[in-house]
Amino acid sequence: MKKQATKSCRVQTETTTLPAARFAEFETNLRRERQLEGIAKAKAAGVYKGRKPNIDPTEVRRLKAEGLGASEIAKALKIGRASMYRVLQ
Repeated sequence: MKKQATKSCRVQTETTTLPAARFAEFETNLRRERQLEGIAKAKAAGVYKGRKPNIDPTEVRRLKAEGLGASEIAKALKIGRASMYRVLQ
């Protein structure tokens, strides 16, 4: 069994396995860094807003107040139970 040593420096990590793997990991880290810079630039310009919310928190709370359970609310609104719980927190 071969042990791997990792060294982390900012965003770039280096794995000591094969040279091709190190190069691929380096490229991936560069791509990710450029992507984050682009997202930050788009957010500053007001272009990147993310996904629009599709869950109505008032509807979730209303159904909960009516006494419906988590599974019933999730089915009625076609959302996951975890999403329903997140709204109620």
